[in-house]
Amino acid sequence: MGAVLAEVAHFGKASVKRVYGDWTTSQLSSWKATASEHVIQPMQQFAHTKGKNPKDDALIIDAMDLLYTGRFQGFCIVSSDSDFTRLASRIREQGITVYGFGERKTPPSFRNACDQFTYLDVLGSTDGDSTSMEATLARGPSPRQDSRLIDGLRKSVNTASSEDGRPNLATVGQLLRKWQQDFDSRNWGYPKLSGLVRATGRFTVEGQRVRVEADSR
Repeated sequence: MGAVLAEVAHFGKASVKRVYGDWTTSQLSSWKATASEHVIQPMQQFAHTKGKNPKDDALIIDAMDLLYTGRFQGFCIVSSDSDFTRLASRIREQGITVYGFGERKTPPSFRNACDQFTYLDVLGSTDGDSTSMEATLARGPSPRQDSRLIDGLRKSVNTASSEDGRPNLATVGQLLRKWQQDFDSRNWGYPKLSGLVRATGRFTVEGQRVRVEADSR
């Protein structure tokens, strides 16, 4: 949870922090210390009926109550459950940014309903730790072989291209995030976008600008 809150701090101040569950059960005993340490308010929700998930309903109701106050510029939802897809969409309809966090198993519907989605397993891969970086790289195709990544980067570079054909790297990253909500250079083990772009072998990074290689296809 500390890693999630550290990531959230990049977006703004988390003024309301809540975690939902049945705190009378032993399964959440380890979360009590975590909630206390990070000043997160535990929200009690009894499991009255098997097969139902009342804590999800409680979270949705509370989120809508907070939305209607008009006090917030962003919401962070930490879940791998597609049940929050409509909630994320509804918040965005109000012009409010939604940041999602979840496991790799998170359904595309929820990931795509967020403005930005971050996988929980990359949050420990930003401190240069070689072990976590290697584990991240082992999960999927290398940047050179990832056609979805390369096509997305090329599309973003072409869209953001300036007169000299070298758009700003930050702008390229912002565009790609809009088209691929779960895009994050850390998904490939690179803490910075510039390192990932170089690793594809299809682009040249010059300072804060990027250009497509002449022989790129």
